[in-house]
Amino acid sequence: MHRSGFTELEVVLAVAHRQSFRAAARELGMSATAVSNAVAGLESRLKVRLFNRSTRSVALTPAGERYVERIAPALAEIQRASEEITAVPDTPTGTLRINAPQESVSMLYEPLIEEYLQRYPQMRLEITSESRMVDIVAEGYDAGIRLEESVPQDMIAVPLTPDIRMLVVATPGYLAEHGTPLSPDDLRQHQSIGMRMAHGGIYQWELERHQQKFSVNVPPRIVLNEMRAIRRAALSGIGLAFISDLFVQEDIAAGRLVSVMAEWCQPFGGLRLYYPGRRHVPPGLKAFIDLVREIRDRAPTP
Repeated sequence: MHRSGFTELEVVLAVAHRQSFRAAARELGMSATAVSNAVAGLESRLKVRLFNRSTRSVALTPAGERYVERIAPALAEIQRASEEITAVPDTPTGTLRINAPQESVSMLYEPLIEEYLQRYPQMRLEITSESRMVDIVAEGYDAGIRLEESVPQDMIAVPLTPDIRMLVVATPGYLAEHGTPLSPDDLRQHQSIGMRMAHGGIYQWELERHQQKFSVNVPPRIVLNEMRAIRRAALSGIGLAFISDLFVQEDIAAGRLVSVMAEWCQPFGGLRLYYPGRRHVPPGLKAFIDLVREIRDRAPTP
């Protein structure tokens, strides 16, 4: 593996990210002993402990957390510079690191991710899927993917999907047995498929019509934290689901699910790829952005 000359810093970040000396060693192509020695040598020179270690776990100390927060952006920039200066013109090489919300990766795999890897065989993609919002600069990512409303204002955003609508859906059988809700008040008489948010709470359905806004807590029969699982539960007839149209368009067209209260479901900004505007865009990220725009231009106009 190519080393940048900052081996100890790379080791510290890898151990912090993987929370394991052995996993960090595998990632870096080093022995576990070399990783342990690198961390111990740096701690000795800094005269501070960066990690608390036990036989079962590795975790940053408070001092280690502060240290990693400061060095991660600088080291990421050095790594980008190394990749850029050695890259063959028009042939991106290296690793592109992206942080994305859960479930968006499988949704974007075809054609975006698959075509990117085929077109640029010297590029490596590392995509971390998680619900929490992260500081992509501090945590060493080149770019992030989030809904438009969640993109930090100091970032450059590129549209990945059209606007999204959250829809109230149910099976024809459920509606035949329990009735069709027509207003937010009606929803309280139904059972729902709840969605657990990253912060631990259950999502309250946000509805709007004629500038009237409602947040409705529909009693859940089951609580899930993935859109695909919510779709499956809706198809089983358990109850009403409040779900992104991206996941149920085909089910609605085929009659497996019915959209109700559509006038209360307003569109909002869809998924955006975003990256720091104050930095030079590395070739691998630029190629990814160009492909996003190319695929968007190919899409038929509705």
